[in-house]
Amino acid sequence: MHRRLVFEEPISRAALWSRRLVWFAITVVLLALLIFRLGEPSLQGLTPIAGAYGLVLLALLMAVLAFMRIWQAGHRGVGMAAQAFVLALIMLAPVAYGGFKYATLPALTDISTDIDDPPAFSRSSAALSARTGRVPPDVPAEQRRLQRQAYPKALPIVLEVPAEIAFDIARKAAVAMGWQVLEASRPGGRSGAGRIEAVARSRVLRLADDITIRVRPRADGSRIDIRSASRIGWHDLGMNAARIAAFAAEVEQLNDER
Repeated sequence: MHRRLVFEEPISRAALWSRRLVWFAITVVLLALLIFRLGEPSLQGLTPIAGAYGLVLLALLMAVLAFMRIWQAGHRGVGMAAQAFVLALIMLAPVAYGGFKYATLPALTDISTDIDDPPAFSRSSAALSARTGRVPPDVPAEQRRLQRQAYPKALPIVLEVPAEIAFDIARKAAVAMGWQVLEASRPGGRSGAGRIEAVARSRVLRLADDITIRVRPRADGSRIDIRSASRIGWHDLGMNAARIAAFAAEVEQLNDER
């Protein structure tokens, strides 16, 4: 009897390296994110994260190359290449979403529900200390007009309750949103307005955005205005407007539950 020899096709080196590279890239991304979260947030601090995502992109390209080599030469390793391809796509999805926001939304970093008279940020020692001495600058009128076009629903919150009650609701909403409340001044005094200063941080990068809330009495109730400003960068990718919308929804819910 003659024994038939079976020769297995070799494993694609590109597939093997794509899997190794994608796991290495994921490790580097997580490490870069951890270092950024533990340090002082800055644009320069984002450079290692961008470099780490460059490795993810390289792993994706390596997986595509592996598919081509496997198709041409019939090598094994489809599972390795597919794993690398899927993991790279998952890692790149947030970047692609951010790129879409960057391309479709105006470059704004300061959003207010009152574009004619935006709430002013406090200059108290507590507020300045929390903002590392920074006071968000005034926004030019043309940028406020761009805001109105891009975010037409970023409007004042009008409640049919006294300003004192509206102030309590606004403060509860800020706490429920997970914001760090720096100071709160109840309605009254010369202007009759109440004010809440807060800081919000993003979930992943822990980027800090500054928030000021103004509560004014009206003849038919009260009006709440909120302003949210990013500390770093030249484009907030719609985060400030989304934060204001979430705050408005929380206020409406608390008011309905009252």
